Amino acid sequence: MGLLIAAYASLAAWLWLTLAQGVFWRTDVRLPPRTAPTRWPSVAVVVPARDEAEVLPRSLPSLLAQDYPGEAGIVLVDDGSTDGTATLAHRLAAEQPGLPLTVLTPSEPPPGWTGKLWALRHGITHVTSGGGPQAPEYLLLTDADIAHEPDSLRELVAAATSAELDLVSQMARLRVVSVWERLVVPAFVYFFAQLYPFRRINRPAARTAAAAGGCVLLRTEVAVRAGIPDSIRQAVIDDVALARAVRRSGGRIWLGLAERVDSVRPYPALADLWRMVSRSAYAQLRHQPLLLAGTVAGLALVYLVPPAAFFAGLAGGRPAVLAAGGLAWLLMAGTYLPMLRYYRQPAALAPLLPLTALLYLFMTVDSAVQHYRGRGAAWKGRTYSRPSDA
Repeated sequence: MGLLIAAYASLAAWLWLTLAQGVFWRTDVRLPPRTAPTRWPSVAVVVPARDEAEVLPRSLPSLLAQDYPGEAGIVLVDDGSTDGTATLAHRLAAEQPGLPLTVLTPSEPPPGWTGKLWALRHGITHVTSGGGPQAPEYLLLTDADIAHEPDSLRELVAAATSAELDLVSQMARLRVVSVWERLVVPAFVYFFAQLYPFRRINRPAARTAAAAGGCVLLRTEVAVRAGIPDSIRQAVIDDVALARAVRRSGGRIWLGLAERVDSVRPYPALADLWRMVSRSAYAQLRHQPLLLAGTVAGLALVYLVPPAAFFAGLAGGRPAVLAAGGLAWLLMAGTYLPMLRYYRQPAALAPLLPLTALLYLFMTVDSAVQHYRGRGAAWKGRTYSRPSDA
């Protein structure tokens, strides 16, 4: 009887997710309709970078090569790298004419700041310190592992000006090459969209706010009004915190999937992906044990119960359990298919989503364990013992 109740509860959850959670599973939220502005605004591209020599040869040239009709420049902020990131950036800029590049090296972040946001602050202050007409009208905040097609900046600015948006963010298409990347990466974006449905975020009156930190075009005056990045200086999940700050300040935001913006960072092994997820999973839950318990229970009910009920019903000759579990599993796989198509992956991976969800459950628990061991969120050699989620 208990398994039957759980199976029906899971089926009800999937009916609600499919029909009432902002059609999160659709992957057609791309840049809104746009036309070229009569005058192209000035843009400063700010790139925080820490030990990025491995990926910089594939990302920085794509920024240098931007075909942008207006005034634009790149500021790469070398955040204490030990692998020659700054030297490599200078060499790449010398080898490829394009947008002008400035490389900055700030001091170590003071207490209360994450490294990335301290680097962003340094870069933003550098390009806006003059104020007035000298300050760029827009900021493109992009990670050092993100490669842009030559028209990326032009299309982002056209979308922002056409739709009068203060923040335009695209979730870069992550690399999917290794077996583990194929299993974990599309699900990562699927789970993100489920938590932050793009269509809901893009409604002007929506309360939900999120962005994808790898590619954020932000109106400078709105960044100043929202206190970016000082107001979110402790945030480990900085992209969501940034979007919330912009929305609180009255700014209009837009988030969608990218077509011509890609992450070139490899995650070939499960351990690499595990670190990517676990470093911020517990911060997402605001370090609350009750939220952790609820998340674990929710993941089990929504993702693990359907296959368990299906096979138990099949083995035990219990048609009601089999049907409820099978229908829930079918809805799960069906809503996952568009994301697999977006990542050009085979449909055969859709029924394996419960396995991926189980991995995410373990990653989330591990994130909490590391937090209570005093290791907090660790990234690029830095550990944040108790970061803020906002």
